[in-house]
Amino acid sequence: MGSDYQQATLPLGSDEEGEVVATIVRYRPALRDLVSPFAPAHGTDVLYLHGWSDYFFQTGLAEYWHSVGARFHALDLRKYGRSLREHQTPGYVADLATYDADIEAALAAMGHGEHADRPSRRRLVLMGHSTGGLTLSLWAARHPGRAGALVLNSPWLEFQTGGVGRAFITPLVQLGARVQPLGTLPQVDLGFYSRSVSANLGGEWSYEPQWRPVRGFPAHRAWLNAVLEGHAAVAAGLDIDAPILTLLSKRSTILPRWNEQMRHSDSVLVVDDIARAAMRLGGTVTVARIDGALHDVTLSAEAPRAAAYAEVTRWLRAYAPK
Repeated sequence: MGSDYQQATLPLGSDEEGEVVATIVRYRPALRDLVSPFAPAHGTDVLYLHGWSDYFFQTGLAEYWHSVGARFHALDLRKYGRSLREHQTPGYVADLATYDADIEAALAAMGHGEHADRPSRRRLVLMGHSTGGLTLSLWAARHPGRAGALVLNSPWLEFQTGGVGRAFITPLVQLGARVQPLGTLPQVDLGFYSRSVSANLGGEWSYEPQWRPVRGFPAHRAWLNAVLEGHAAVAAGLDIDAPILTLLSKRSTILPRWNEQMRHSDSVLVVDDIARAAMRLGGTVTVARIDGALHDVTLSAEAPRAAAYAEVTRWLRAYAPK
């Protein structure tokens, strides 16, 4: 990623598959631009969490946070990206709370550890994309007072079939998770989202394909059960005590065949359902709908990407922790 980025491996012990690590990445430009002390994120540390079948490669996101005065860090969770080892099942956990250890290790490395002798006086903003947005929302609800604000980029807060469909399939998924937790689920990702993003398929962005496969990692029964449990918790209400910004595309295009509108909309989630679910996260929630945005809003074309960053800047001026 270049000399402006540094990484550190965070040991997390072992699980049933062996040694487990996470990886924290820090953006630290060699030639640091002078940022005004009045910048909206001055004095702020940001920790970014990626989504399913993903890892951190969004350099423009790091540069944006630097431009508004923040110190940017990203976390490759266990069994993803820089943290994935040959002996591991990519992306697999049976409980999203497992990631508490990954997040805590990253925060400790940033000086925001829960039991730090000299805790950082800098403000903390958490940012999560898709499954990472769900994971951070659940974490923030379980750890009140730790984060000053959350920025969620198309967070996966509800199943694509909605609450009724989720209620119908949950007992079946729970049974499968108990009987065969590592059993794989039918492949439903047809690669359309990758086609809208990857420079190799007509998109704009280059990344490591083994860490971000065209059709995603195989999904496992216990993993899906963990996600559905997270969706149920959101539906019941989380009462997060920090202000929340949720960035979403203005529309979804979810079809069984390729459509060029997938280059200008969310082809993964039903964004109207996510917007409604976001209202159950906490008492101060802002939803910004970006015309032309992709599922990962920060990977959208230049105009919607700029519009999204403008929304974040405006929100920071109003709600960023002081």
